[in-house]
Amino acid sequence: MAIIPRENIEQILNATDIVDLVNSYVPLKRAGAQFRANCPFHNEKTPSFYVNPARQSFKCFGCDAGGDAITFVRDYENLPFSEAIRKLAHRAGIPLQEAQDDPKAEQKRRRKGRLLDVHREAAEWFHELLMTDPGAEHARTYLKSRGFGSEMAKNWSIGWMPDNPRRFLDWAREKKFTGRELIDSGICNLRDEGNPTTGLFVRFLDRLMFPVHNEIGDVIAFSGRQLRENKNSGKYINSPETTIFRKSRTLYALDKARKPILKEKAALLCEGQLDVISCHEQGIENALAPLGTAFTEEHARLLKRYTPHVIACYDADAAGVKASERLFRELAPAGLSMRVVCMPEGDDPDTFLKKHGTEAFRLLLDEAKEFFDFKLDHARELGLLKDPTQRSTILSECAEILAMVGDIATRENQINSVVAHLQTSSQSLREEIARIKAKPQRNYRQTQTDESRGTPVEATPMHRIVAFLCHLALSSATAQNLLGEQFETIHEAAQWIEGIALLESVLSATPDPNSAASVNAYIGSLPEADRRALMNDAGLDGAPEDAMQATEYALAMLSSTVLQKRDAAVKAALKQSDLSPERMKQLLEEAKELGTLMRGSGRFEFDDELPTSTYREKQPAWKKNWRKGSH
Repeated sequence: MAIIPRENIEQILNATDIVDLVNSYVPLKRAGAQFRANCPFHNEKTPSFYVNPARQSFKCFGCDAGGDAITFVRDYENLPFSEAIRKLAHRAGIPLQEAQDDPKAEQKRRRKGRLLDVHREAAEWFHELLMTDPGAEHARTYLKSRGFGSEMAKNWSIGWMPDNPRRFLDWAREKKFTGRELIDSGICNLRDEGNPTTGLFVRFLDRLMFPVHNEIGDVIAFSGRQLRENKNSGKYINSPETTIFRKSRTLYALDKARKPILKEKAALLCEGQLDVISCHEQGIENALAPLGTAFTEEHARLLKRYTPHVIACYDADAAGVKASERLFRELAPAGLSMRVVCMPEGDDPDTFLKKHGTEAFRLLLDEAKEFFDFKLDHARELGLLKDPTQRSTILSECAEILAMVGDIATRENQINSVVAHLQTSSQSLREEIARIKAKPQRNYRQTQTDESRGTPVEATPMHRIVAFLCHLALSSATAQNLLGEQFETIHEAAQWIEGIALLESVLSATPDPNSAASVNAYIGSLPEADRRALMNDAGLDGAPEDAMQATEYALAMLSSTVLQKRDAAVKAALKQSDLSPERMKQLLEEAKELGTLMRGSGRFEFDDELPTSTYREKQPAWKKNWRKGSH
């Protein structure tokens, strides 16, 4: 894996003004010494997202997102950490210095880069053929028959794969792409899987080629639409899964829809890419779709990064109704709400927009029904609610789905809707939901995930005193030096206080507190759980005016807390009935020693697990702030 030196990261952060950076994504307004905006990572009406120019960091007090410029780009663009650094380096015009420590990982990275090259250049070639090649006339005619012109083809880089595979293979050879790279890309495969000497066949022939992009706009796959009827082949063929393409993690047009989704505060989920393209071409730019697979739990987690609200626009037939229910079963556990558009029978977004226009379609979106209203209205139209057996079955289905809804207020509203439709007892429905919830259920966690976006990651547990000491070490050179001198004392507290190892890491790394880039580069180098723990103090002010006094005070509280925990442990041990005389003597001596130490420590006591002085002198501002800001 390529390692980017911390010094290079500091250089990139020094050259990046986080206010300018964030403002290029989200409009900021000054709020005193900071800037604020509605958070881009969750929906809110009152701004709780703050950017601190002095610390070159951001923090949302609504959803707990926080970090430096690299973290912002990583989370907003949904990039791996290293790719976010590369993007900022390019923005700042700073060469990236990468040291290689794992030849195999570097080889894997290069293979991935080559796959992206294959897809990017193939997409450009396919598009050029569609626009200019005489052999693609029937493809251009098909697009016109669907109401699409050359402008749409340009906007979406639509292309054409020739019906003669030799043309593509000759092009690939000219571009110096190897057979192995073509196979790994999924565009080609071996004629005989077990015999490389049989040569390659091209997966897509004489098809419209729709490039599939990841969230940041890289082409990672293709979807090919049949132009001439062939019963031995599907209307659409999608690329197989590769090292750069996972269907369960890919939503078609998310690269184009991300910002419109944030603006509209909802995602419009369609069934196919032509529906999505039609919506975008008509100005409805928050539309997207799964690609060749059902909507998955991973899709839901991905979508929740941008909005908690989904509008489903599926076909109005029985299959579309079932698809809507399957969709809700994935969205609800992830904490997303869903409304369903009631499409006229026989129409999809593409055909409806062409028949009736944008305003009529927007009216359909405005009238979209909450999921349970949609489900039960459909059951009523079919006459299912008149039959007692069918009503009982539908009630059980609703209870099962309601049990997946995590938000209590949302679930209560939906319970009321079901009760009104089915004219049943809300108490019996709640009891049925409780019975279902008591069974072992599929685990849908909602915590922030690591770089792979696969494993949930929570902040490293850290006691409030330790959090404040970390804040001091990262904001004041005086505090950092003093804490470094007390390293042994701090280390001895690890047995009793959470988070000491992270404080020791800070003191060992000694990032320069006078350089926001140095501090942020250090934090960015940590594992995700540690990084989140340190960013949780982003609500604190900078270094206290008297950093020495603040540090001594916090160290005294640390010592007092350790003493109290030790004292509690000794007292608990003394209550054991099977103590030997020798062990009893040891514990009594330790209790006596602890009593003496506690009397001389200023008599700090716990206040909601936070040690405070028993005497009530006026506290400095920093003392109040760290109580309020720490966790």
